[in-house]
Parts: sequence; C-alpha cells; structure tokens
Amino acid sequence: MNNSISEIVVAVMGIGGTLSSALLTQRSANRLRLRELEDASRQRIEDRERATRESRIEARRVCYASLNAAALDYLTVLSNFSYALEAGNVTDEIRSEIDQARRDHRARHADAQMILSNAVMAAADKVSKTAGQVYGVLKRLDSGNTHPEESIEAARASIREFWDHLWVMRREMREDVGIGAPD
Repeated sequence: MNNSISEIVVAVMGIGGTLSSALLTQRSANRLRLRELEDASRQRIEDRERATRESRIEARRVCYASLNAAALDYLTVLSNFSYALEAGNVTDEIRSEIDQARRDHRARHADAQMILSNAVMAAADKVSKTAGQVYGVLKRLDSGNTHPEESIEAARASIREFWDHLWVMRREMREDVGIGAPD
C-alpha cells in the first residue's frame, strides 16, 4: 500500500505541477499582454499629443506666413506711396492700394492675435503700430493737414523703423515654430 500511495502522491503532484505550470504560463502571458496593451495605449496618447503639437505649430506657421506677407506688402505700398507723394504723382489708384494694404494687414494681425505667442505678439504689435504711424503721416502729407514735425523724411525714417520691427517679428516667429533665428 505504501507503494500505491506514493504512486498516487507522485501522480497528483505531477498533475498539480502540470496544471500549475499551465496556470502560471497563462498568468504570465496575461501580464505580458496587459503590459503590451498599456504600452500601446501610452504610445497612442503620445502620438496624439505629438500630432496636436505639430498641428498647432503648423497653424502658427501658416498664420505667421500670412501676417509676414501682409506686413511686407503694407511696407512696400507705404514706401511706394512716399515716393509718389514726393514726386507729386499720387493717384486715386495709389490711395486705394495703401488703404487696401492697411485693411489686409489689419485683418491678418487680428487673425494672428488668437494664435501668437507673447513674444511674437509684442513684436507684431510694434510692426502694426509703426505701420499705422507711417500710414497716418503719409495720409496727412497727402491731404496737406500735417503736424509741424511731419515730412517725407520723417515718414521714411519710420519706414526704416518698420523694417527693423519686421525683422524682429520674423525672428520671433521663426523661433516660435522651432526654426530658429535666420543667419
């Protein structure tokens, strides 16, 4: 009987070992699968966050390009207006161009205000303020209602200041979207 009890004990232990082995293997596989699911979930979250960041950067880049182009156009029209004014060749078409460039710049600046970083906003505000001052001086010179200190030379000095502010704004925009400052 001793022998048969030991055979039963060995058989039970063998069956128990086989069952435990399967159970431990299944449990280990479940843990591994759970880790894989957690890793996949974490990766999806990181991918979504990265896509959101990239989307925001792209939206700012598009906005910045539009604002920069409008500022450059405005600057060109202001400069052309100053030369036409100096030559006495201001036409209704040129007056219309300066007013349209002003409206376009203001619209781009207004759109950008919802997206601009603080540094870019400060630079864009300086560009806008300087452009407005140049516009006012040139329009007053055109109408003959100038202040004593206003002249074509003063307007051109403000246009040079406009260029300086525009350069700073572009640098801030580039840094904000991760391109870095131009060389």
